[in-house]
Amino acid sequence: MRIGKDGSLRVSAPYGYPTKKIDSFIESHREWIAQAQARHEQRVAQENDFYAALPLNTPAEKRAAKQRLHQIIEPMLQHYSQAMQVKVNKLSYRASKSRWGSCQKKTASINFSLYLLLLPEWCIEHVVVHELAHLREANHGAGFYRLMDQYYPRWKEARRHSRLLLKQVSR
Repeated sequence: MRIGKDGSLRVSAPYGYPTKKIDSFIESHREWIAQAQARHEQRVAQENDFYAALPLNTPAEKRAAKQRLHQIIEPMLQHYSQAMQVKVNKLSYRASKSRWGSCQKKTASINFSLYLLLLPEWCIEHVVVHELAHLREANHGAGFYRLMDQYYPRWKEARRHSRLLLKQVSR
């Protein structure tokens, strides 16, 4: 039993399991369900508050955010791509709330979320190094984390701080 991304209750049971037993199980866990759904709603509200701090509703707002973020990221990209001996072929910026950045190793394309502007620069730097590391190591294996440790030793602290900012917005 779990709460889905949309806040709905999801229950898994073996094929053919009696519906009455499933209903009874759900009924016996009503309090847990209510608490879990309330926690989910609070988390969604906190995230909405966090992202609302950077309005990206108009083309002009998006353009301005792209320019500001590019000014921050470009020097970092130059420094770390040279140090890590990788080359970025395509760089883009989107208003993504699901991830801070993404990388296509095959095409050497990197995308950054405009919402990085809500983070301190040292956390943005972590995301830059993270995506550049993916140009050398596609997955999050031991080799990837060795690169992170080598080029941005504060990566764990930056990741924790970024997650903490998301959680603390509406407290």
